[in-house]
Amino acid sequence: MCAKKITAFVFFSVFIILSTPVFSQVRSLPKYEMGLNIGAYLYQGDLTPHRFGSTETIKYGIGISGSRIISRSFSARLLFNIASLEGADSVYTSPEYRKQRNFSFTTPVKELALLFQWNILSSNYNERRFEPYLFAGAGLSFLKIKRDYSRLNRAYFGEVSNIYTGLTVDTATALPRTIAVIPVGAGLRYNVSPRLAVNAEASYRLMNNDYLDGFSQSASPKYKDHFSSISIGIAYKFGKNENYGCPTSVN
Repeated sequence: MCAKKITAFVFFSVFIILSTPVFSQVRSLPKYEMGLNIGAYLYQGDLTPHRFGSTETIKYGIGISGSRIISRSFSARLLFNIASLEGADSVYTSPEYRKQRNFSFTTPVKELALLFQWNILSSNYNERRFEPYLFAGAGLSFLKIKRDYSRLNRAYFGEVSNIYTGLTVDTATALPRTIAVIPVGAGLRYNVSPRLAVNAEASYRLMNNDYLDGFSQSASPKYKDHFSSISIGIAYKFGKNENYGCPTSVN
């Protein structure tokens, strides 16, 4: 009789266990990621009339990044880019004074930045194909600015133009070799597999400096210079798998 009760209890316990949802963690994913990108870089400043940058003097660059997934929604990304920037008055026919002023500049850019990325859908640990995201951070841009004002048409502007007094100030001002930047932007990611993804993103760099192009007082000292980029890239997750997230029920 006792054995029958024990047997019945065991079968009943097994039935309860099998019919009750088992709690487990969400899908395991690596917590690190490496990325590679190529992009187009647009200068925005005194030597272009376009509000969002000089599309006529687009330059190109490449970058690498390393990310640490922090939670479902957030990750931290260390980014290093190598690119260049260029601006020139001569590429614009209007207003007329730009061709007569004829200022230009070029500079290589090496950028190191730490970004915090927000996955809008909170799907860092889920198998979503498309993932929109926003990011912001802080960084440094390392420059070697070469400005050129040798083609200035002095006869066109006359002897009392503010350009001349401004050039005196600009040429006496040491050009920055390093500028602090605040990158902000948005992107869209497509997950090809649990480990491989492709992405496209746009990034805008805020800065508190008007000498990115080498000119300020002789051009437009009222506004600061900036630059932006549009890039595409690939990212690969690696490292030991870890369980993340709150328990979910599975049958």
